[in-house]
Amino acid sequence: MEAVGADGQSRVWKARFWQWIRHHTSAVIATAVDYLTMIMCVEAIGVGPVAATPIAAFAGAITSFTLNRRFTYKTTDVPAPRQAWKYALVSLASLGWNTGGEYLFHSRLHLEYLLARVVSSVIVSNLWNYPLQRFFVFSAPAGKTA
Repeated sequence: MEAVGADGQSRVWKARFWQWIRHHTSAVIATAVDYLTMIMCVEAIGVGPVAATPIAAFAGAITSFTLNRRFTYKTTDVPAPRQAWKYALVSLASLGWNTGGEYLFHSRLHLEYLLARVVSSVIVSNLWNYPLQRFFVFSAPAGKTA
């Protein structure tokens, strides 16, 4: 590994900070798509909250993948199919965690369905989605930083 001076370290930290800001901006947008889809499914169509969770998560996942690939991690130089299969694996597990969380917090602990979804989403996002997207799905090719 090449030694990086104070100025170089500053640039790396600044780049990582802005990547973190972009990640959370993308997450807020994708979450809005996810939640609005869930609310529409439950309130307008009459789908149950647990069943609406995977439908909404799919809409949010498409939004998240697109924003993260182009805006957050800027890895459009990597073929999309290579990232997409990794993203699909992470998202499928995320879907399971979120659906299980909705079941636990709404169906078992009787929290209001949106509050149950928020609690589940925050836990899954911080413990699963961010680390795996950052270090597995959208990791920069060798020699490239964000």
